[in-house]
Amino acid sequence: MTDRLTWVLAPAVEDGPRSHAIAAAGLRILVGVMWLYNVSWKRAPDFGQEAENGLYKFTSFAVSDPVFPPFSWVVEKLVLPNFEIFGWGVLASETALAVLLLSGAFVRVAALLGVAQSVAIALSVTVAPHEWPWSYYLMIGAHLLILFSAAGRYAAVDAVRAGRGGVRLGTVWGGLAVVAGLIAAAVSLGDPFAAAGTNLGTSDFSVGIGRYNLLGGVLLVAVGVLLLLAARGGRAALAWAAAGLGALGALSLYAQLGFTDPILGGSPTTAAVYLACAAVAAGLALADRGARPGARPAVDSEHSDRAAP
Repeated sequence: MTDRLTWVLAPAVEDGPRSHAIAAAGLRILVGVMWLYNVSWKRAPDFGQEAENGLYKFTSFAVSDPVFPPFSWVVEKLVLPNFEIFGWGVLASETALAVLLLSGAFVRVAALLGVAQSVAIALSVTVAPHEWPWSYYLMIGAHLLILFSAAGRYAAVDAVRAGRGGVRLGTVWGGLAVVAGLIAAAVSLGDPFAAAGTNLGTSDFSVGIGRYNLLGGVLLVAVGVLLLLAARGGRAALAWAAAGLGALGALSLYAQLGFTDPILGGSPTTAAVYLACAAVAAGLALADRGARPGARPAVDSEHSDRAAP
């Protein structure tokens, strides 16, 4: 049991063909993008219960269109009567999936959580109207592939945890955050403090990185700049500042969404983006703290095994 837990918590960076690890990392990021968009419609505080839409509607399918009767009984007797608590749990788990898979932190933990969440969704909606059962089978399969692969060897905090460096990871994440933040700030100038900021994404393709007004965009730029400086300069203090700022932005959204107008103009997806940046920054900070004085910096994982086929 202890060995299995150690394996789950360890960085997913096993040696093997480079092409396999890159493909696994690509799958991890793709699935992370799916969960990132999926949290956008998990709306506090009642998660669709009063209007009987959103998460409440899809959860109710477990009762109206049962897949597995014992599961339907649990949903009817325990979940629906306590739906707000359940809704927050779903939001937390799916946000964790987006954050961990995109950042590549504790990849195997995320994969196991993804399998569990996918099974729960499948048991709720597989035979509901207009659903395609194979989408849920594929979700389960994708997370299993991530679980048993080296999906944390590239573009991942797991690689940093394994001592393979983080300069490129921090640079890429910092650069993306700065670019996205600048775009968000620019397109929000017409209504800079809107409670529902500009959506950076498209519902037609179910892809997006959240909503931002001017303040939300500026915050994302600030996190990105701190990440860039931390990655290039190796300063743990800068990385911790980026992590703290990202976490603060996410917490402000969770405290306001559904209760009052969010000052950052964001959505649950926006909060997940801030948290993903924070996860990368925290990984860089911990790696810097763990580096031995005078030791040569670890090379990036993108270069450390370039000779592998």
